[in-house]
Amino acid sequence: MDSQLQRMEQGLSNEDRLLLEKIYAPQVVAIPPVDACRSMCVTPDGEIRIYGAIEQKSPEDVGTQVYIASRDCGLSWKMHLVPEGALGSASLHAESGRYISVFPNEFNRDWSARFSMSGTWAVLSDEGYDSTNYRFVKLSDKAVHVLRLPFYLASCGRWLVLGEYRLPDMSDKLIVLFYSDDDGETWTERVIEKSAPYVDILPHHKGLRWQEYSCEPTVVELSSGELVMLVRTSHNYHYMYRSLDKGETWSGPEPSCFHGTITMPTLHKLSDGRILFCWCNTQPMPELDHREAFPPLGQAEINGIWEDVFTNRDANHLAISGDDMQSWVGFRELFLNPIRSYADFRATGGIAFRDKSVHQMQMLELPCNKLLIHFGQNPMARRVVILDIDWLYERSRTEDLRLGLANLSTHMYVKSNLGGYRGFSGHCAYNRTHGALLVPDPDGNFEEALQVCRIEDERLVYKKQGVVWNFPASHAGQVTLRLRVLGQGVRICLTDRWYNPADETVALEAPVSCTWETPGGWVDLRIVYDLPAGKAIFFAGDVEHELALQGTAPNGLSYLHVQTLAESEDQQGTLIKYFRQQDAGEQA
Repeated sequence: MDSQLQRMEQGLSNEDRLLLEKIYAPQVVAIPPVDACRSMCVTPDGEIRIYGAIEQKSPEDVGTQVYIASRDCGLSWKMHLVPEGALGSASLHAESGRYISVFPNEFNRDWSARFSMSGTWAVLSDEGYDSTNYRFVKLSDKAVHVLRLPFYLASCGRWLVLGEYRLPDMSDKLIVLFYSDDDGETWTERVIEKSAPYVDILPHHKGLRWQEYSCEPTVVELSSGELVMLVRTSHNYHYMYRSLDKGETWSGPEPSCFHGTITMPTLHKLSDGRILFCWCNTQPMPELDHREAFPPLGQAEINGIWEDVFTNRDANHLAISGDDMQSWVGFRELFLNPIRSYADFRATGGIAFRDKSVHQMQMLELPCNKLLIHFGQNPMARRVVILDIDWLYERSRTEDLRLGLANLSTHMYVKSNLGGYRGFSGHCAYNRTHGALLVPDPDGNFEEALQVCRIEDERLVYKKQGVVWNFPASHAGQVTLRLRVLGQGVRICLTDRWYNPADETVALEAPVSCTWETPGGWVDLRIVYDLPAGKAIFFAGDVEHELALQGTAPNGLSYLHVQTLAESEDQQGTLIKYFRQQDAGEQA
């Protein structure tokens, strides 16, 4: 067993072990004191720590520096004050006892307040997270942004630090990495000069996306010794780089198989060699004409140098590979933003907090086949969860609405003040409201049904209600819905990523799309799909017809998207009782 896992396991009582073993699906165990990125670490005796701050009065306020700690593998947590001037979060070389952090730390403003140094530095200590005895080794005269904690390559004894250089006008970003072969004493810089390309106005869009190029890199070492790096971009995919010489030179960028737009990717290697990927497998709404927004947006937002609104940060996902990233399993929703339908989304969380999302992640392997993940931005949305890794290998899912809307996305967007931070916490966000709602089953059986309709409310940005539901990714299987059309029917799409419930462009890209408009009683609709064979068949009672497939889904299908067809007011809409998905192996 990995030495860090051994240290954590030694701290478990018999009762702790039983409680940990019982966790299967993602279970929330803490609300961390900072947005996720590089604040989580493990002490030599197995204590898990997440550093951050409380009592912040503004986005610039340092607040009171704290960390939450768990000595039972994340089951329970206690908050502590950080000793004044302490090192804080860092990476630990278990054999040498060297702790290495990085400065500046955008997720710990106390460091910037204590040190008025320019440039970017590695911070070295041989005494631990609580030590005030550390020294600085310069990495660069320039500021490097969104630095991850140093990453150790045990295969060659090399430390890597990854981040990004930003041009002064924000017109481009370049991936930069530093490596050290002497335990952090000296460092070599490598700048990857080629970024992901510019994204012009896309089909069905009326404005530019925020131009992110390549940024927020994450890296993993394959069993062959090859390094693979994934980066955040403005495209519909994360982009990939590869290195055969431990980070000195890189090929790429090239589109990866993972959907994701302007959100942070995170790779993590388990002790048995399997590789995890945590990200937002989501697609934003088509861009509106930024010149028509009111109040008017700035030229930076119009030109794509800044964002007007984020619409794809309310779901995050997890996948696993057992063959060095050749194939992947899972693509499961890890967590849905608990405030995704809040009418005061822009203000909730207080003025000290800007983004309110479940993107940005850190991962940690636990004993008993468990995984701990810290993710999110804003105390209203960020969480720490524990799950069993076997949960990723499930092959079917059913939703009967007995937990209400907990497992569904149904939110709608309300016309709001858009754009970057302007002295108010409503940063790049719409306020929200519920769309599809649960109503009494008209059969009078004390059950509930989900009503998907259309309400002509001029406060809404988009008016077509919809529902989005995730299931384990598969290339062949079937999805069943029980529904009852009272109004104008629905469009049903099977996709490989999360789309907004109100996104009317889904059918233009979904591999499988069909409609059901026949009013009457309850009917079970079934879609049997076989992507390798290039076919899908729709069944409803005596109705059967083959559906034309479009596009590709290299990782299989993992989402059901149902949306009203109504082009005008339709308060009756369509009722839905349950969703069920099974892959072809489960059906057999």
